[in-house]
Amino acid sequence: MVFSQYQTILEVGTRGRALYEITSEVSQELRRSGLDEGMLHLMVRHTSASLLIRENADPDVRVDLERFFSRL
Repeated sequence: MVFSQYQTILEVGTRGRALYEITSEVSQELRRSGLDEGMLHLMVRHTSASLLIRENADPDVRVDLERFFSRL
């Protein structure tokens, strides 16, 4: 069995507190890797950032999340 690895840094420009969709950027890096199976590891290297994974099935979820975070 041969194990392959691909690593890259994805920089996302932000404009303050908000939810940022990075699915297309991550998908592009996965295609660029040439790998077709395995495990994806995402690391957020900033103390005041977080990573949220959701399915985008209901647009109200984003509205609810933005409303929640605006109260913090």
